[in-house]
Amino acid sequence: MLAQTTHRFSVTNYHRMAEIGVLSPEARVELIEGEIIDMSPIGQFHRGIVARMAHLFMKLSSDRWLVWPQNSIRLDEYSEPEPDIALL
Repeated sequence: MLAQTTHRFSVTNYHRMAEIGVLSPEARVELIEGEIIDMSPIGQFHRGIVARMAHLFMKLSSDRWLVWPQNSIRLDEYSEPEPDIALL
């Protein structure tokens, strides 16, 4: 019996897969600890909450931080999640 093997992808590999079409532009995926994970679709209610949070945080920030809604953030060589909202 063969041992199960997993493949850990780097952020560079992940981006290259998108560039050459292995991952389609419409794919809702993120890279977490080297694994490509499917993300849930963004519904209207979810989109509205994120927009309201982004608006509120922008008002509160007074340009002290960047409000980064639904964009990827490279954490290390093997993780680039897409949080709903991040304050940078």
